[in-house]
Amino acid sequence: MTQPRVEIGSQPEVRVRAPGKVNLGLRVGAREPDGYHPLVTVFQAVSVYEDVVATPGDGLTLSVSGPQAHLVPTDETNLALRAARALAEFAGIDDGVHLHIEKSVPVAGGMAGGSADAAAALLACDAFWGAGLSRDQLHELAAGLGSDVPFGLVGHTAIGSGRGDVLTPALSRGEYHWVFAVRDVGLSTARVYAEFDALAGAGSGAFGPDSDLELLQALRAGDATALGRALRNDLQPAALELAPELAETLAAADDVGALGVLVSGSGPTVAALARSRAHAQVIGAALTAAGVADTVLTAVGPVPGARVIASPSP
Repeated sequence: MTQPRVEIGSQPEVRVRAPGKVNLGLRVGAREPDGYHPLVTVFQAVSVYEDVVATPGDGLTLSVSGPQAHLVPTDETNLALRAARALAEFAGIDDGVHLHIEKSVPVAGGMAGGSADAAAALLACDAFWGAGLSRDQLHELAAGLGSDVPFGLVGHTAIGSGRGDVLTPALSRGEYHWVFAVRDVGLSTARVYAEFDALAGAGSGAFGPDSDLELLQALRAGDATALGRALRNDLQPAALELAPELAETLAAADDVGALGVLVSGSGPTVAALARSRAHAQVIGAALTAAGVADTVLTAVGPVPGARVIASPSP
């Protein structure tokens, strides 16, 4: 399908920023015959960002900078490059582009950094090439790249179902303060799901749109204390089996008064909900002092999804 082209002139770059995420609730069903697990999850986008910068290039190429950049592949397995290729094929574009990723979201940390890169790459390439794709078309491409990529486009707070890619906006009031305890060594999402399958009865079994009613009510009320009590992650037991040291991180955050604490997504990042920005700093200092994290980040949520922050001059 060929879209109308818009000439980009002599502009140097298009920069797009996309957020990482935390799963406030993640309920996982038994693996289905196609190998996938049905999910009901509540995503919140947080202010830990990936920037993707599109500049002129020969072919489709990629470079990476920032924390853990050496862990990010720059070949065709990279999700941002796959996003650029998918958009080019969809829109019938033959031009090249160089993508540079400026990382902040932990690698293999359960915060969807790779998915944020893919969402940002879709938006950056669409603007850079003047492809003019609609939001629905971008969402369709995102869903074909990975379950978390559509949320990278949307951001804010949303309920994900199916494989996590079918999104419904969730009503949320107020601002929530988070502390993320990051490990240098990530966890493979595939390994965590395999361990989940091996732990009999680890999942939620049957679930539906009302699975996280208490959590959604807390978000609507803007009640951080109630939200902390309602946090849930069905993958947490599997992550703890693979990385038992995470129990110390969870306990350290709990000991310093976190409203709620859980493994983020497939881990190993641990997310702690704080009462305020100042309380988040206290939790972060305690985690650092306890030596239960390699890096500690603080953030707020919800924040918007991928957005252009530098674009071509007319």
